[in-house]
Amino acid sequence: MFAKLREDIRVVFDRDPAARTFFEVLTTYPGLHAILWHRVSHQLWLVNLKWLARFSSYVARWLTGIEIHPGARIGRRVFIDHGMGVVIGETAEVGDDSTLYHGVTLGGTSWQKGKRHPTLGSGVIVGAGAKVLGPINIGDGAKIGSNAVVVKDVPEGATAVGIPARILDTESDRMREKVAQKLGFSAYGVGADMNDPMVKAVHGLINHSANTDQRLEWIVQELQRLGGKPETDRTDDHFDPASLNKMVD
Repeated sequence: MFAKLREDIRVVFDRDPAARTFFEVLTTYPGLHAILWHRVSHQLWLVNLKWLARFSSYVARWLTGIEIHPGARIGRRVFIDHGMGVVIGETAEVGDDSTLYHGVTLGGTSWQKGKRHPTLGSGVIVGAGAKVLGPINIGDGAKIGSNAVVVKDVPEGATAVGIPARILDTESDRMREKVAQKLGFSAYGVGADMNDPMVKAVHGLINHSANTDQRLEWIVQELQRLGGKPETDRTDDHFDPASLNKMVD
């Protein structure tokens, strides 16, 4: 039990730069409290103490603002950041090393009994406000963008954004993601189709940067074809425009 507790606390330090001390995490992180409380509720559920399990989860929701049905299966090293408004349904499954942000819903789309909530693989990241609905599968290492509404399976390692969610699989999408990572901006956090002028402006800047990188790569390739030897900055893999002057000279 104590080994799992230390593991859960270590995860907070790994994924939240605001965490400072062991005592602070243990006493002030509702996501950690919700996970610990759910383990108790889930065990009560498994031994058929259904009402007591539900009452236990009800108390946990009142204390943390996070609602996890006692029947849900939560893996190891799962981190719920901030957590307010998170809802995880009865037949939902969350794989090891996954991360959920505030406002996430792992919900159902049917009133029928049986499996009706999503299954998340290992290492999945679900952005703030995202809704993952129905008995769908989210592959290992997948990313769900903020405010996305996901109603279909997401392949392993894929990124899904938008309403309804779509998979980023085009060349421009991949280029934008690559450039955004270099700039320190998480491209999976928002979708380009969101009707928000700030979001559109940010994506416009990222697209412009991606197009510029593509043009510079083409220029370098053409210069190399003509016998030039451009210099590159090997530390960050960026092309140095000053090298063009050297080649011209």
